[in-house]
Amino acid sequence: MNRPVPFLLFSGMLLLFSVCTAVAQKLTLAWQTDTVFRVPESVLIDPDRKICYVSNIDGGPGEKDGKGFISKISPGGKILNLQWVTGLDAPKRMGIAGLHLYVADLFQVAVIDLASGKIVRRIDVPDAKFLNDITVDKAGTVYVSDSGTGKIHRIQGDAATLYFESPLFQRINGLLAQPEGIYVADVGNGALYCLKEGKDLVKVSDVATGGNDGIVPVGKQEFIVSCWPGEAYFVDAQGKSHALLDTREQKLNCADVEYDATRKWLYVPTFFGNRIMTYTFQK
Repeated sequence: MNRPVPFLLFSGMLLLFSVCTAVAQKLTLAWQTDTVFRVPESVLIDPDRKICYVSNIDGGPGEKDGKGFISKISPGGKILNLQWVTGLDAPKRMGIAGLHLYVADLFQVAVIDLASGKIVRRIDVPDAKFLNDITVDKAGTVYVSDSGTGKIHRIQGDAATLYFESPLFQRINGLLAQPEGIYVADVGNGALYCLKEGKDLVKVSDVATGGNDGIVPVGKQEFIVSCWPGEAYFVDAQGKSHALLDTREQKLNCADVEYDATRKWLYVPTFFGNRIMTYTFQK
């Protein structure tokens, strides 16, 4: 039986729409650095100074060995100062509050003066086992996750206090403060949660089977979540997860990512790969 032309047109449009949505989000390699870093774990953009910071563990991720350091690079990857700040142990995620850089450094949060690059104080976190990610809300309050205890601590002044914990957490890592709450990525169960202002914990997505690391916003309630073994996922506003990157066969990890919304660049620290790989994100 012959089908009417409008039906064929509609079918074709539906097929085209399905194909377009299937390939809508993707990452394309833009550039990469040489292997000059030493176990790079995190990248952070400093928009006021138009530079980026890279945390280097340079040793065991859980070792208190004093080998860790922070690098300063241009947005395009030029090394400005490889060892800008030294004397850290196993520095991971960073956050900027006021004139200071806050760094999750194993059992403490190191506070660095942005002008001089000097560590001005170290804030002990009670019963810390493996401090991992940091986020700063609009009010300038700093939060830090402890993957070893499953707790989120709040830094105010020179003191760290317990902010939240939940039996749902298996091994939390990524934190991201947004107007609707603090997003939390769990390494252990692969979930992405949102901790609302009233401390209601809501599951947003089952991102992957595990390994969740960093979270960056790429739209209104849309995110990219990195997975340490070498994967990255786009999480849409409905909580659906879409695979973007898989470099596990190349043995390139995907640690704590950063996103430049102006250039549409996703910075990926490759951890043991000792380089930063930067991808253009197409939504």
